[in-house]
Amino acid sequence: MHHVGVLALDGVFPFELGIPARIFGTARDEAGRPLYTVTTCSLDGAPVRTAADFDLAISRDASLLANVDTVVVPPSQRLGDIREHGTLPETLRAALAGIRPGARIVAICTASFVLAAAGLLDRRRATTHWREADRLQRMVTTARIDPDVLFVDDGDVLTSAGVAAGIDLCLHLVRRDHGSRVANEVARSCIVPPWRDGGQAQYIRRPVPDASAAGTAATQAWALEHLAEPLTLADLAAHAHTSVRTFSRRFREETGTTPAQWLVGQRLDLARHYLETTDWPVPLVARRSGLGTGASLRQHLRAAVGVGPQAYRRTFRAA
Repeated sequence: MHHVGVLALDGVFPFELGIPARIFGTARDEAGRPLYTVTTCSLDGAPVRTAADFDLAISRDASLLANVDTVVVPPSQRLGDIREHGTLPETLRAALAGIRPGARIVAICTASFVLAAAGLLDRRRATTHWREADRLQRMVTTARIDPDVLFVDDGDVLTSAGVAAGIDLCLHLVRRDHGSRVANEVARSCIVPPWRDGGQAQYIRRPVPDASAAGTAATQAWALEHLAEPLTLADLAAHAHTSVRTFSRRFREETGTTPAQWLVGQRLDLARHYLETTDWPVPLVARRSGLGTGASLRQHLRAAVGVGPQAYRRTFRAA
């Protein structure tokens, strides 16, 4: 069973601390058996103050991290010199150094500063809360910090944007480990969407759209039912009964991305579902998902997850 270790730092935010136990702890195989075990530790095994008005009684220390498969670090209100100067307390540095080779390391929200101070983000892609992205980029100049996405999967090091984006990232890991069926069941049980469209750009403060403006949600829902068809921007705008220019503006305001980028993402998600759940040949998967040809599917899938359709299918069939 995959063992997830959660490191609770002094000043931890309770909501983010609870995400790994809730998401991974809900995952079950077809026989109803748990797929993960989740264990929480503090640096020294002592109680931890939270960012709320209560403390946490924790009985395990950071030596736990030497024996887990995935380490999750939730954000803390008391990052202090870690955030300001990139300086780690020696106890925290030793704890991170004790993580066993090959383990995945996950940072939720501003816990990315902990990974940056430990040198774990050097020459990697990463993200954090959009308010802190510039600061993180200045701290680790060799990294590529993307302030617009909900999370970044860089293989064995993963980072998320703020608060609820930690849910998105943990669901992504369940999907990566066990496929969309298990991840969708977890999302359904927790009453959260299995995948959120767009990135955190949609949550950055900007002028509020005119309240009288019609939204694009109905057109998005319609498009999801017609992904295999050659939809154009003009088709989407016509369905929304508006001009192409107005539709494009409203769509970006609501989703943080363009209609074309959104369509590719939705089609790629559908293609991944077909690869995981059917034996259809790659060209058929490409046509049924609206990506056109096998070559187009391979290009988009490699750009998104780093592997081609056949390797992706073998990975999820093995899982």
